[in-house]
Amino acid sequence: MKKSILLLPISLILFLFSCEEPKPKTVIPNWEAYDETEELAQNADHESSRMQYKLIQSKFLDKNEIWKNVQEQIAFFSEEDYETLKPLILEQNIPTIQSHIEAGKLTYEKLTQWYLYRIVKFENDPKKSLHSIIALNPNAVAQARERDKNKSKDNHPIFGMPILLKDNINTAEMKTTAGAHALMDNQTGDAFIVERIKEKGGIILGKANLSEWAYYFCNGCPLGYSAIGGQTLNPYGRKKIETGGSSAGSGTTMAANYAVAAVGTETSGSIISPSSLNSVVGLKPTIGLLSRSGIVPISSTLDTPGPMTRNVIDNAIFLSAMAGEDASDSATKDNPKNVKYWEDFSKASLKGLRLGVNKNYLTDSIYNLTIEKIKNAGATLVEFEPEDMNFDGFRTFLNADMKIDLPKYLSHEADSAVQIKSVKDVVEHNLKDTLQRAPYGQGIFEGIVAEDIGEEDFEKLKARFENDARNYFNTPMDSLKLDAILSINNYNSGHAAMAKYPCLTVPMGYKESGEPISLTFIAKRFEEDKLLQIGYAFEQATKMRKRPEGY
Repeated sequence: MKKSILLLPISLILFLFSCEEPKPKTVIPNWEAYDETEELAQNADHESSRMQYKLIQSKFLDKNEIWKNVQEQIAFFSEEDYETLKPLILEQNIPTIQSHIEAGKLTYEKLTQWYLYRIVKFENDPKKSLHSIIALNPNAVAQARERDKNKSKDNHPIFGMPILLKDNINTAEMKTTAGAHALMDNQTGDAFIVERIKEKGGIILGKANLSEWAYYFCNGCPLGYSAIGGQTLNPYGRKKIETGGSSAGSGTTMAANYAVAAVGTETSGSIISPSSLNSVVGLKPTIGLLSRSGIVPISSTLDTPGPMTRNVIDNAIFLSAMAGEDASDSATKDNPKNVKYWEDFSKASLKGLRLGVNKNYLTDSIYNLTIEKIKNAGATLVEFEPEDMNFDGFRTFLNADMKIDLPKYLSHEADSAVQIKSVKDVVEHNLKDTLQRAPYGQGIFEGIVAEDIGEEDFEKLKARFENDARNYFNTPMDSLKLDAILSINNYNSGHAAMAKYPCLTVPMGYKESGEPISLTFIAKRFEEDKLLQIGYAFEQATKMRKRPEGY
């Protein structure tokens, strides 16, 4: 009897303890807007006028609203968990991460929590924040738990991988703003490429900041600035080195290891530029390989989404996850199907390749050094001097396309609650508060409103650009029997855009200032598989990417 009396209080205590709510390991502190006067003053005499910022923090985005979506998801994920898992995740490629999950060292849930924790760790610190995140998925961890229940060796490698989207790409979980105040309440369904990612089990982790309206809005304004997201900063030199644009947030988040992969979009340079300046791998595909449905447009002629990653194999895996023919996008009709983008990388080699070297770039010492490395790896380097190309009318061409294409998106793919229906509506909307909605002006949009080119002249302009751009590449490639042309950063993005040719940029070094510089490979239409093979072989032969210090 005594024994049972003694046991009763102990069991009662144990019962009471078991009923207590466990205490969170992590509580996200509130973000406090800070006085950025000194920061702005330090940049007032920056050598680049585009980096003489008027503001850094967003006037419209409340980071604490983002953290509300994260708090419950990482409440029981601690700093100790973060440090323990770091070697399994940080800078690791998709096959390696998947191997850790298969071995039981990691779960999709922990992987997703790790990235969310890391985003908060840096983006909630005024001295580290890159202002690169606009929204985070409130259901990301729950979706990751579902992936853990459905693991299979037959799954696509993107299965369970947390992905960030540039915030001009529709997704059901979060609003799609294009960085603009006029779209801040734009709740949509999924873009076609997002449907493809989800079908294969990828997790949409959040939305990345961008240059507002994909950097086709204001004249000479900072790369990576948007009214909604504020000023994106480059982790290789916050406020010192440009982010590139317009997929600035997609580039900086990849550099800082905020997700496994990110989606960017490009009309002319908007994937290649931020990938180069953030030392990540970016692919601008052939127009029509990936669908543009559900993406806020500039030009239905030239626009394309594309993968941005820290290495080539992840880029190839992610490309394959998004590819497909979309009945709503005629450019994708009869595009290549079932292409092996990553499966044959064991055969990738630079030996025997004939690669074109642009004589105009030989003054760049890093380009020269890189060419020697490629030559030593067995490739034949052939110098050529391209003919000049006439870009006159390019702005007119883009104006004419956007004047038609943006209203189509607003009518058919935006939230019905969005009041604006044309470029003119956006201009008038911003005029109600230019200091906050358009602090750098909206000169390009005003030019679009004024644009008045006839349809016949527009078609002639479009045909001339495509013909001249293809000749720009085809002349040396055909006469010299080249597999690809070697460029620097986004130097030839305009040519490739008008030719509708694919570009792949891969890190090739760093300037004395610490600014990254990349080698860009250009090939003919739908030769992404060849580009990725070449890029992988180059990456493995040089291994130039370095993680930014402090991240």
